[in-house]
Amino acid sequence: MNKEMAAQAAGKDGFIAALDQSGGSTPKALKLYGVKEGSWSNDAEMFDLIHGMRARIIKSPAFTGDKVMGAILFEQTMDRDIDGTPTAQFLWEKRRVVPFLKVDKGLADEKDGVRLMKPMPDLDALLKRAVAKGVFGTKMRSVIDAANPKGIAAVVDQQFEVGRQILTHGLMPIIEPEVTISIADKAAAEDILLAEIRKHLDGVPAGRQVMLKLTLPTKANLYKPLIDDPRVMRVVALSGGYSRDDANARLAQNKGMIASFSRALTEGLSAQQSDAEFDAALGSAIDSIFQASRAG
Repeated sequence: MNKEMAAQAAGKDGFIAALDQSGGSTPKALKLYGVKEGSWSNDAEMFDLIHGMRARIIKSPAFTGDKVMGAILFEQTMDRDIDGTPTAQFLWEKRRVVPFLKVDKGLADEKDGVRLMKPMPDLDALLKRAVAKGVFGTKMRSVIDAANPKGIAAVVDQQFEVGRQILTHGLMPIIEPEVTISIADKAAAEDILLAEIRKHLDGVPAGRQVMLKLTLPTKANLYKPLIDDPRVMRVVALSGGYSRDDANARLAQNKGMIASFSRALTEGLSAQQSDAEFDAALGSAIDSIFQASRAG
């Protein structure tokens, strides 16, 4: 594990930019960016367009390690270049931003109020490629749609099991059991989730750490025990569909939690903007998320 990256991931002010929209969410991300459906005729062209958007973000003068601690990449983004340099290498060498990789293959069907991750039979091969490309860590997402103890236990069990596999490759796993923000029993689900995570931290190998990516909690500072746990390198927050202003306000109430926003980061960015307009809009977004991450 790169010690310089580890020091930045563990202790630097800033936030993680989530640039990892996958196949299912790419059309929506492009639409929000002002690229209409029908602007591409196949998946390859669609991914070319989203890579263009991500490259524009990464190359913007505002996007540096001064405020953006890390960035999560989609597999196809890792496999592509920016100005002739592999994306993860470009992030670290040119922007001083720590590269992470989304490794899950999407969600299984709902059962017991949750959606587990689909099987990942090729995970070891992907992790080897990530290491070779200079990636520091990984991210994988499950979804919790109800305060169902059996379902939540299954989500956390799967997340930590795969997390241990990721640790064997010398990578830092970001464990992401997302609680859907619109459910009526969100606070109760978060209480169950906290207890399950605390149980599973006992299984983290001695001397190793994990990161956690969690929905902004209904009760401020609910996850403070996880932030304070020496087995947790960092606890980051997902925006989960909240607007940027709402997400920032909620984040600022949670001491020690930093942002890892996707939609809330790119809100207001458009393919039609001039570079000056785009850079100004992105700079403003980065500043606001950085300040909210520091305020907590």
